[in-house]
Amino acid sequence: LVDLGSLSCVPCKMMEPELEALRNEYGDKLIVEFIDVYKDHAATRQYGIRSIPTQVFLDPSGKELFRHVGYMSKIDILNKWRELGYDFTSR
Repeated sequence: LVDLGSLSCVPCKMMEPELEALRNEYGDKLIVEFIDVYKDHAATRQYGIRSIPTQVFLDPSGKELFRHVGYMSKIDILNKWRELGYDFTSR
């Protein structure tokens, strides 16, 4: 999961604890990366970012499966992964 945003964006700041919880709880199954669009212009172009925050869901090969613009809770992220066929909550 790639989350593109900025350190000064309010919805991006609201997502920080959600992303950290995902890292802590599912870090053995899920890679969660934050990219600051104001510091990494190449990633901004690569992912075609127009609004932040944007979450890009990638499969293990790097293929984009889904993207969402705006705040997204941990539960919503896990539910979307489940819809995409990846259930990180099962042990």
